[in-house]
Amino acid sequence: MLARTLYTLLLILAAPLLLFGLYRKRPNKPTFGSRWKEHFGWCPAYTGPTKPIWIHAVSVGECIAATPLIKAIKEKQPQQAIIVTTTTSTGAAQIAKLGEMVEHRYMPIDFSCAVQSFINKINPKQLLIIETELWPNTLNQVHKNNIPIIVVNARLSEKSFHNYAMIKHLFSHMHCKISKILCQTQADAERFAQLGVDKDKLIITGSIKFDIKISKEIQQQGKILRESIGPTRPVWIATSTHAGEDEIMLDSHKIILAHRKNALLIIVPRHPERFDQVAQLCAKEDFIVERRTKAVNIEPDTQIYLADTMGEMLTLLSTADACFMGGSLLGHKVGGHNLLEPTAAGIASVTGPSYFNFQDITESLLKHNLVTIASAPNKIATSIEQLWQQNPTKTKQRCESFMSLYGGAIEKTLKLLE
Repeated sequence: MLARTLYTLLLILAAPLLLFGLYRKRPNKPTFGSRWKEHFGWCPAYTGPTKPIWIHAVSVGECIAATPLIKAIKEKQPQQAIIVTTTTSTGAAQIAKLGEMVEHRYMPIDFSCAVQSFINKINPKQLLIIETELWPNTLNQVHKNNIPIIVVNARLSEKSFHNYAMIKHLFSHMHCKISKILCQTQADAERFAQLGVDKDKLIITGSIKFDIKISKEIQQQGKILRESIGPTRPVWIATSTHAGEDEIMLDSHKIILAHRKNALLIIVPRHPERFDQVAQLCAKEDFIVERRTKAVNIEPDTQIYLADTMGEMLTLLSTADACFMGGSLLGHKVGGHNLLEPTAAGIASVTGPSYFNFQDITESLLKHNLVTIASAPNKIATSIEQLWQQNPTKTKQRCESFMSLYGGAIEKTLKLLE
């Protein structure tokens, strides 16, 4: 109790800074508008006939991971209402694509009064937390209302494990409120156990991200985009790039263009507020650039296609022949991003050496020769060239086999939720 009280006092002091970062206007970032009040528990009441399932997915990545699970729940139980909460407005924009399948609310800040206000208005029958978004007061308040809490697709990297270990006393007050933790891997389960989580609560389901399904509609959109680019042009995509990585991508592309003058780089910055910045960087380096929001047709001399839209990653991946995964060239700052999306699209990848947030997935892909590690521009360029030289049909088959081998997590998760 004392640990949670001290935590709450620190949260009160930190709240203005956290809220400033959340609400600060940035280019291309969706605004909260009048819905900012939902972060304080003042949200529209749920008025459906039955209690909803409450799913929390903090931002875009978790929303994408949650989408196949949401669709699977609705397929089995069409009448089951689902409320999805996100913390960010970009996450809200991602959930909006599900249409009437779910209702969206913003997640209340981790103050007991805000969380209780949310619970009073929503009255959920259970809380599913995607991955590992754990907040002490939220867990305590949900548990006090006798609402089961299940962490789905849970992962705990070495870095996160050490962070939780430093607040182990507080963490012990958190995990005892959780009913089940459905872990992606054995290593994740072992780390949770080392933090004191009851082993009976830990169940290994695999990652629901292996159950990514690329719809026919998205495949068709990718096909149309590829035809506008040119079916025979060599195309690579650099996804989820962070500040400091774009320069490396551009240097790599210069090396590639020296050998393949018609090569195209599709670059997808991780954060929408950086779209204009990356466009300026490309122009400064004298590349011929077109932006997705402005280009109707991609001209043959276009060298870089800047993806300045949100939520189109699978469409763009379906267009490319090879991928570089961002967030992997910045040491311990990020720790990589999800390599399963390009794999689901049927293409092999290159990643930098920092991938600790997706270590098990990356190492599995390495064993199947579906990812290469490279960090210097010349090494990245060489790796992309080597991927282009592979038979695309055989690569796609190997990707499909890999996804099938590790798939099935959603079905396991549904059985445990029932």
